[in-house]
Amino acid sequence: MTNRITCVPFGKLADGRDVERITLRGASGLEVTVLTWGATLAALQVPDAAGRPANVVLGFDTLGGYLRSGAHIGGIVGRYANRIAHGRFTLDGIAYCIPANSGGHALHGGPVGFDRVPWQIESREEGETPAIVLRHVSPDGDQGFPGTLDVRVRYALEANGLRIDYSATTDRPTVVNLSNHAYFNLAGAGAGDVLGHEVMIAAERFTPVDAELIPTGELRSVAGTPLDFRQPMPIGARIDAPDPQLVMAGGYDHNFVLEGAGGAPHLAARVREPASRRVMEVWTTEPGVQFYSGNFLDGSDVGYDDRRYHRRYGFCLETQHFPDSPNQPAFPSTVLRRGATFRSTTILRFPAP
Repeated sequence: MTNRITCVPFGKLADGRDVERITLRGASGLEVTVLTWGATLAALQVPDAAGRPANVVLGFDTLGGYLRSGAHIGGIVGRYANRIAHGRFTLDGIAYCIPANSGGHALHGGPVGFDRVPWQIESREEGETPAIVLRHVSPDGDQGFPGTLDVRVRYALEANGLRIDYSATTDRPTVVNLSNHAYFNLAGAGAGDVLGHEVMIAAERFTPVDAELIPTGELRSVAGTPLDFRQPMPIGARIDAPDPQLVMAGGYDHNFVLEGAGGAPHLAARVREPASRRVMEVWTTEPGVQFYSGNFLDGSDVGYDDRRYHRRYGFCLETQHFPDSPNQPAFPSTVLRRGATFRSTTILRFPAP
């Protein structure tokens, strides 16, 4: 049987620790590359309608690119993905403070989140559906969060897609929200902006934000707004509309409320790129998905083949719990207690065009 998992060195950190690059090759022609740095989804080769493969996620040729970038490109973000207002929350009557790293708020776990640390390879699974399991242990007090958190992420190639399974346990009550922060461009990484991609998001409501991109606590209908993606719509069709939500965020950077969380993975979003006719479906067990249109990419990141990643050159669909849930009692809880296990699954499916 052909070896479907390869692992090669990708560089060294300043303290001498090695970073490895793992590639999984599926029987269907899909190929995924993952780094031990940040458990990063570094490349995803997907064929177009003519059978020509291209990498559809933004990334870098060298470890230095990831170390220099502040855009969380491809990484597993946590311990708390998305924003916590002012980096503060109270759990069981105890106040905690996470260092602010985004306009006075904590974003993606603080200055040294899970995408900014090395992970360990725990296991490899050969076969028709190859998989890799990466592990990271976040100590009690890491970035201000309580409890030692033991996290595992499993990347597995399926017949027509990539499955990402998350699990975590703690020895003290804490809050957990994990997601992958891949930027997608179904025309190919660095091929241009994504404004022509047609997006469907299976959500009737979203969580509006204030001027600092913190949720107000409201669950608002998407009807009659530029955030209505219940029917496929090009990303660029309404992105610059004079809607306060879009103006404040510089485009799309909003959490959409999904139905059916906690059971089997359900369809959250579908994206089609007209020229290549590649299609990506996002299925998840999570209650929300953050749709981000790459508003803060500014061309300073130089990615594969020396291509600069300019504004709106990639989009994210970050499956997750809602932003600032520790401060929003009406939102689904992100509290994890000792003896319980956090579990989450997201599947990226690429049906034949």
